Amino acid sequence: MITVDIKHEVKNLHIGKKIRELRKKAGLVLQDISNQTGLSKPLLSQIEKEVISPPIATLLKISKALNVSIGFFFQDSDPEEKVALVRKDESKVIDSRHFGREESGYYYEALAYKKSKKNMEPFLVEFKRQKADKLTYFSHEGEEFIYLLEGTLEFRTENQQYVLHPGDSLYFESSIPHAYRALERRNAKALTVVYPVR
Repeated sequence: MITVDIKHEVKNLHIGKKIRELRKKAGLVLQDISNQTGLSKPLLSQIEKEVISPPIATLLKISKALNVSIGFFFQDSDPEEKVALVRKDESKVIDSRHFGREESGYYYEALAYKKSKKNMEPFLVEFKRQKADKLTYFSHEGEEFIYLLEGTLEFRTENQQYVLHPGDSLYFESSIPHAYRALERRNAKALTVVYPVR
């Protein structure tokens, strides 16, 4: 189970500040980002003010609109390394919350944030137990791969459900609205690799 002080980690990343700086540097206003991503201005404003932390799908949409990789938001600098090693004590964990009140149901940890230019975005994701009617569905351009490490995970689309056990894997097109939830009392943990379309 992820035991890092998540609020402290999120604050140190300054994701909202980085988004605001990139947006202003590009001469864009919140409405421009809203138009490009389909995200509401109030949500974008809350993210920029660091009131809430964005789920992976939301951050992918914002990164595409700002023409950077999602990994940019986890970096302290922008090194051009050909090999990037991230030690386990260098983790950057996000407790993903949607619209400030509703939890998206997972934590995610960027595993290759030190590599600035890459085609894949690997994460260690920990999914929480939730009621089916409380699930939030996300979609974004690209493809996604999940390999379940621990627990039991339910993957849902709008009309199908799949149950994964440790050792099971799933590959899907991320444009399909999708949601996840752990089915046991303990959280489910998976290696997730996202291939965003830029």
